[in-house]
Amino acid sequence: MADASITPIHFSERAELLDFLLEVVEATSSTLDLDRLLANVAGIVKRVIPYDLLAILLYTERLRGLRIRYAIGHRPEIVNNLVVRLGEGLTGTAAATREPVLVQEVRNDERYLNALDAVRSELAVPMVARGKLVGVIDLQATRPGAFTDYDRALLRLIASRVAVSIDNARLYRRVERQNRTLRMLATLSQEFTSILDLDQLLRKIATRVRSLINYDAFSILLADSKRQALRHRFSMRYDERVELDNIAIGKGITGAAVESRETIRVVDTLADPRYIASHPDIRSEVAVPLIVQDKVIGVMDLESSRVGHFTDDHVRTLSLLAPQIAISVENASLYEKLAQRERRMEQDLKAARKLQSVLMPRKPPEIAGLDIGIARRAALEISGDIYDFFEQDEHAIIAFGDSSGKGAAAALYGALVSGLLRSLAPRRRAPPLLLRAINEILLERKVDAQYVTLLVLLWDARTRQITMANAGAVPPLICRGEEVLRPRVEGVPVGLLDDREYEEYRIEAQPGDVLVLTSDGVLDQWNTAGEEYGKDRLANVLCEARDYPPQTIVGMILDDVDRHAGGTRIFDDQTVIVVKVK
Repeated sequence: MADASITPIHFSERAELLDFLLEVVEATSSTLDLDRLLANVAGIVKRVIPYDLLAILLYTERLRGLRIRYAIGHRPEIVNNLVVRLGEGLTGTAAATREPVLVQEVRNDERYLNALDAVRSELAVPMVARGKLVGVIDLQATRPGAFTDYDRALLRLIASRVAVSIDNARLYRRVERQNRTLRMLATLSQEFTSILDLDQLLRKIATRVRSLINYDAFSILLADSKRQALRHRFSMRYDERVELDNIAIGKGITGAAVESRETIRVVDTLADPRYIASHPDIRSEVAVPLIVQDKVIGVMDLESSRVGHFTDDHVRTLSLLAPQIAISVENASLYEKLAQRERRMEQDLKAARKLQSVLMPRKPPEIAGLDIGIARRAALEISGDIYDFFEQDEHAIIAFGDSSGKGAAAALYGALVSGLLRSLAPRRRAPPLLLRAINEILLERKVDAQYVTLLVLLWDARTRQITMANAGAVPPLICRGEEVLRPRVEGVPVGLLDDREYEEYRIEAQPGDVLVLTSDGVLDQWNTAGEEYGKDRLANVLCEARDYPPQTIVGMILDDVDRHAGGTRIFDDQTVIVVKVK
């Protein structure tokens, strides 16, 4: 029943109507938030036209139809699932003809789509902006003849005023989503490549993709060439981890995507014979093949309970993400295989640890103009982290990095790089040239699934200049007074790709500057809630501790990491070097 307290407003004078329409424009142009805007429209209509049910339907080109974007009184299943084609029903007719449709008794009109038996009258008015259809405002009432010709004219005036605001809000929402997507894509590449634990990587991918594209189910399946099947490696459904059956290549949407090597988007799974109905509530799906060096290593699959949920924009976003995800998953998978081999090398750990203790400096060196603090904690008995110092007259080279993987293999590969540093550093002072030389030698001695992230800094005591180049290591943080500088210095790990050039970054150091180098095991350390330690928390500790000696600062950082971990084990090597300019 309509609210008896609401009486239809009839504007007796033109000035009153103009004032009301100005109020409509002001209420709808004051926000670009689509949800708030549509709520404002519903409230405005309620003031002047009593109704029992309201739906604001927006036109989507992808579906070539109308979907309810805001509703009052309609059942949730109608709001979530209804798609009205142009020309279908009263609302579809209003949209197709771009003219209002007023029906005093819907039971006598064969066009009426019965969503609620109690409805007796309906008024549907199209919204058009810039010559294109935006949507339809649809009012329904439970009594015949609830709406008048005056209501139709008034709602048409309202619709003409709010259409542009709604179109602007949708455009803003689309642009904002695209900008957010691009910003996210710019940061995901380095984030993914820094994670070598496959389970952790897949959790991270699922979380990051969810921040870009909402889904109800997410899976990554890896190709098993021997069995000609896709093996479920990671699956989540409604935020819960699930175990699913493997799928033969060529079967289902995911198998078809792998076989065709192309992204497949299914608007309605019930209409696609390839769909394997593992859950009856899934209605749309998109499957993206993961390809590395022309080899399909698996597929990323997203599902939704809504028909036509995934758009062309979603497909473009996933296509941009897929190559980086594929490389990261491949690297993490190779690392996982390497970790399995490491377990067969436990008997060599003692010898490797002894070798490492000889290669790595046990205490901070004395370098002109600098104070240095060092600490290292291995996830296993030995560490894959690398660091060394080389003095040359008034110059000093600081090298800091991490060998892929953990344990004996990572440490031995790191030992190889340490030997190369000792051999090459005296002859190649410039950090970019040193990294290029190490990369070339490692590729001559290529070891499957092994590479090293390496940051090289050159300190000039005379000019107080720090020159650095990076090959995939965690960039340093520099505390200067109360400010934390975050140099953008990046590059590809050494031993991974041929013919790499590395950029040079320079900074003029000031007395009191504190520079901290950490391995990714520090930043990625989880707590019991699964939260990472992160750069922001590290920066806060660095600012609080900047006045202490470097070795004290190192201890304060590791103590804070332990407080964050709350007893969670160290899953990756943790090394901290603090350099303070005298």
